[in-house]
Amino acid sequence: MADNKKLVEEITPMGEDFARWYTDIIKKTQLCEYSSVRGCMVIQPYGYAIWENIQKGLDARFKKTGVENVYMPMFIPESLLQREKDHVEGFAPEVAWVTHGGNDELQERLCVRPTSETLFCEHYSNIIRSYRDLPKLYNQWCSVVRWEKTTRPFLRSMEFLWQEGHTAHATAEDAQERTIQMLNVYADFCEKELAIPVIKGQKTEKEKFAGANETYTIESLMHDGKALQSGTSHNFGDGFAKAFGIQYLNDNNELAYVHQTSWGMSTRIIGAIIMVHGDDAGLKLPPRIAPTQAVIVPIAQHKEGVLDAAGKLYERLSDKFRVKLDDSDKSPGWKFSEYEMRGVPVRIELGPKDIEKNQAVLVSRFDRSKTFVSLDNIEEELSNLLDKIQQQMYDAALQNRESKTSSAVSYDEFKSIIEEKGGFVKAMWCGDEECENKIKEDTTATSRCIPFEQEELSDKCVCCGKPAKKMVYWGKAY
Repeated sequence: MADNKKLVEEITPMGEDFARWYTDIIKKTQLCEYSSVRGCMVIQPYGYAIWENIQKGLDARFKKTGVENVYMPMFIPESLLQREKDHVEGFAPEVAWVTHGGNDELQERLCVRPTSETLFCEHYSNIIRSYRDLPKLYNQWCSVVRWEKTTRPFLRSMEFLWQEGHTAHATAEDAQERTIQMLNVYADFCEKELAIPVIKGQKTEKEKFAGANETYTIESLMHDGKALQSGTSHNFGDGFAKAFGIQYLNDNNELAYVHQTSWGMSTRIIGAIIMVHGDDAGLKLPPRIAPTQAVIVPIAQHKEGVLDAAGKLYERLSDKFRVKLDDSDKSPGWKFSEYEMRGVPVRIELGPKDIEKNQAVLVSRFDRSKTFVSLDNIEEELSNLLDKIQQQMYDAALQNRESKTSSAVSYDEFKSIIEEKGGFVKAMWCGDEECENKIKEDTTATSRCIPFEQEELSDKCVCCGKPAKKMVYWGKAY
């Protein structure tokens, strides 16, 4: 038990230093490690296994909507990037450039992709000719590079993994429908698979993606009251199509420009999982994306028959669940603490007395509750417990978000809530960027989204007092 105590004490309590708690969990659970390149991380097997499960779940949902996977080059010629002015200006400070090939200076600089709109546009301009070629529903899984000044593992790194969907449509209506459809895919995935409740809405003009007509977002709230943009979906209209000459012959035999969308989710969502669900003992992983859903820990495994029984139980369960058998020579107490820290949803204890009674003990990572179940129907009991934990985690995250969501009518009230309580603040807005800038300057809070579900808290802007147009969620964010 001494080892057990030491292991837990190595994690800084979140109430003492949330940023340090976050870093401690990442390092102690071996999700990732720092590399020799500033701002870049080595995603270790446990962290990558979480990403693989996220990737698998999202990819299946994408394909149900007709999306196909492709892969684009990682380099973008400068001349190609320059063809969409607003887009280039938005990414210019974060672009990494390749200037030499071997010892030779390149005739044209190559950008290491920060995102791939220009590459998809060039490709679409080459392959789209007729309305029969539409829609084009493509997605790629890749890494991108953004030269960030301040970095933090998963949340903001210079290179990160993501998926980026890029679609082309015949009409503006089709593009808008796809934009909202993919936002809903992200929201459903976050809530049902990651147990993270989200707010769906539209970004303001100031906060929208460079080059987009509209940007839509799902916003989640971390345990410390800061927001995290967890996925975005953009309607590009025909702006990129005009810049890149993406035209098609419509059914009237007339040339028309396509309408495009783009949508993405990245490895920063792993940071959200940590900060929404974790506690002072370590990770809490939602069962549906946990690399290991249940770990079997033999008790008194040196005694005759224990390891054999544990092995047989593993064989039974491994057909239906992601399960692990830990038959190492570490003490049971050390194993309990290790798997609790790593966020494994269920621990299965099996010892001599349990074998005699034809039972096992199921221990929930969520609330540490213990359940004694018959080995005869352990599959059903484990399945029910995993479903229960998944729902409990969502409910707890929703309760945390609701407890940290406030409404403000006056500017003094708004500033007081941001300073003293944090979290989401719902407040009315006139629509002027000047007020948005003032709020950020005064409080460091930003507009998170204009939610689809609107409320009329008052008829005046919280900042300037002019007539209000929309209710907005505001907050400090990662």
